Amino acid sequence: MNNTFINKRENSQFSISDCTSSSNKLLFEKDKYYRVIWIRSGETSISIDGIRYNLHENQIVFLTPLNKLELRNTTNEFRSLIFNREFYCIQDHDQEVSCHGYLFFGSSDVPIVSLNKDEQISFDLLYEDMNEEFNTEDQIQGEMLQVLLKQFLIKSTRLVRKILKNPNIYQDKLDIIRQYNVLVEMHFRNKHKVSLYAELLNKSPKTLSNLFREYNDKSPLRVIQDRIILEAKRLFLYTNKSAKEISFELGFDDTAHFSHFFKKMVGKSSTEFKKTSIL
Repeated sequence: MNNTFINKRENSQFSISDCTSSSNKLLFEKDKYYRVIWIRSGETSISIDGIRYNLHENQIVFLTPLNKLELRNTTNEFRSLIFNREFYCIQDHDQEVSCHGYLFFGSSDVPIVSLNKDEQISFDLLYEDMNEEFNTEDQIQGEMLQVLLKQFLIKSTRLVRKILKNPNIYQDKLDIIRQYNVLVEMHFRNKHKVSLYAELLNKSPKTLSNLFREYNDKSPLRVIQDRIILEAKRLFLYTNKSAKEISFELGFDDTAHFSHFFKKMVGKSSTEFKKTSIL
């Protein structure tokens, strides 16, 4: 089953589907859509930006338009929610939903939500409400679908918070971390130092380090480094650009410095990485 809402005037689109195959082409259109994949039965192997994930029943993964997706095992049932920026802009609704830089951001930490039995029932009901709304064509259908999508994202954000190192971290601290993630997404190509982001946030680098220590085990510097490496991997895997071109694109003045950085972070040279990639 596949339901799609399209507003041609606003160029907005929202689609939900129950799938047992990779027939929904929107899932694979990188640079266009936010994608939510909900595994309904068994185990499904997927590749996101060249990294393999084995997703189990009632796990949900959240992808930005940047993420390159490949489904490795598509025999099991899964659901998908797919929408573009015109339908629901994550950044514009951040204050309401608090998922930008949290559920959706371009880092290598792809958020995965696991549903227990009660949560599954709650999400199932919400999904059925979406299906019902697709069958109600009137002037406010788009607004109603936006409300239901917002509920889905808020529920998911709450569940992600439960798996934090410190799930009781205060919202104001969490907002700083999310803002940091968003800023890294915007500037990782030309800002490689924590101090530069600390200045943008009007915080000290030490304050950021303490916040991230409370949030998880990754330092703010590692967030920058992982984002650079993720983009480097994407460029090596999905373009024909040389190491020199990629190094300059990612803000390195010296190709040798970039090559040393890549090998230190990945454990192999770019040439070895391309040869041994799972893609």
